[in-house]
Amino acid sequence: MFSREELSRRIKEQACAQGFDACGIVRAGPLKEEKFRLLDWLARGHHGEMDYMAGNVDKRTDPTRLVPGSKSVVVVRLNYFPGKYYNNSKQDIPKISRYAAGRDYHKVIRKKLQQLLAWINEALTPVNGRAFVDSAPVLERAWARRAGLGWIGKNSMLITREGGSYFFIGELILDLELAYDHPEPEDYCGTCSRCLDACPTHAIQPNRTVDATRCISYWTIEYRKESFPQEAPENFREWVFGCDICQEVCPWNRKARPHHTPDFLPDEKRLSLTREDWERMTEEEFERLFAGTPVMRTGLERMKRNVKKQK
Repeated sequence: MFSREELSRRIKEQACAQGFDACGIVRAGPLKEEKFRLLDWLARGHHGEMDYMAGNVDKRTDPTRLVPGSKSVVVVRLNYFPGKYYNNSKQDIPKISRYAAGRDYHKVIRKKLQQLLAWINEALTPVNGRAFVDSAPVLERAWARRAGLGWIGKNSMLITREGGSYFFIGELILDLELAYDHPEPEDYCGTCSRCLDACPTHAIQPNRTVDATRCISYWTIEYRKESFPQEAPENFREWVFGCDICQEVCPWNRKARPHHTPDFLPDEKRLSLTREDWERMTEEEFERLFAGTPVMRTGLERMKRNVKKQK
């Protein structure tokens, strides 16, 4: 029979052994302050047409409602910075966000988390739980901050002193009592405002939230109609899937180091497509190039819509 401290220590060690960069553990319970901020964000209409953000607010802000009987949230962080493998600065090459250059992170991280859950059951103690990676109602950045894995920057991203913000986040919500981390509140953004100043559409708000209706990532990924309305930003700065501008200017990302996850290595063919290549692309070519990547979520027709917006 392991103590709570020993269970937590071993879970963290195993998470890192499986390739995660960091792991923190916190008690499952309501996120009261974050719920207030979420409701305010929704009331301002900053979610645009992402109606799913307005649903399940109680579950989104309280894991005990999402996973009945849950007692602990195990939070993991995984670097996706591609370093020298990525070059999106060439002219006439529409830009794809770094996180989407390799295999779909949902699949990669969910598999790792499910393996971690299986290991806990086999090596430590019987436990019930669920793995979450971005696609379910979980406020992942809030849990990562509470677990001591970084702070919420002015661009609303999770930032770490040792590696910047190019990280994915995942959670295991368990019905197991563990020893919990109690990190000191930290914020190392200081007076820096580079992300706010650099955002070409002024999407970043003063309260560390993002108005999605102004965000390039929202328009290129979440907006599902065939053409853009008049209120869409005029200039996407050559981004056709996502946007990294606020991360590229962040001083903390000078410390970003290349990841060690083969699944996230980008394919040069995907990153060297010209506007002409995109315009001529067939569904078969799109499937061959982007199957298993986040770009499949947008689909070829909307990608062509995004490319057309650059002209």
